[in-house]
Amino acid sequence: MNPPLPDLRSVDDRDLLDRHVAGDPDAFGEIFRRHRDRMWAVALRVCRDHEIAADAVQDGFLSAFRRADTYRGDAAVTTWLHRIVVNACLDRLRRVKPTGEWPREDIADTRDATAEVETRMVVEDALATLPEAQRLALVLVDMHGLSVREAAHILDVAEGTVKSRCARGRATLANLLAPRLPGLTPPPEGTDHPLGASDTSEPTKGGSAT
Repeated sequence: MNPPLPDLRSVDDRDLLDRHVAGDPDAFGEIFRRHRDRMWAVALRVCRDHEIAADAVQDGFLSAFRRADTYRGDAAVTTWLHRIVVNACLDRLRRVKPTGEWPREDIADTRDATAEVETRMVVEDALATLPEAQRLALVLVDMHGLSVREAAHILDVAEGTVKSRCARGRATLANLLAPRLPGLTPPPEGTDHPLGASDTSEPTKGGSAT
């Protein structure tokens, strides 16, 4: 009689990675099971295309599987995975242009919340028009609840850069959405980050903004 499979659900992410590196054939599968939905959601918002997002998630997890021994524990495993998947998304987007259409099927069946659905569609359409740097910051911080510190680690920029990109992105979104969402008030003129300002003044770890 074969021994029962180990129950890895109670093992934390760091230990799972250690087990995977040590040769446990089941450990990475548990990491994938835990985080695939979150990585898919991030990839979908970054890529705005189902096919590109699916390829990027596959690339990201494959890279994580192969590079698990490079994890140094200086950030949470989820943060490490986010960085790998976001980079995989950007690599895919450099090669293939997305359709520009936001996926709708995840909200298409919410018939009892029409106003909420319409609001979400308006927001996502506006988000898609932002510069990539601002959109990535808002996706990670505002839509997926990561801290500024985590987002900075994922994007490999300074925390101040993430804060600046979020502030500019929110200001731009507020102005774009104000005519369509009457309850939203755009920021007053004369703010520190006027609409349309470039990102060239943002500090980054490498000394240049992106």
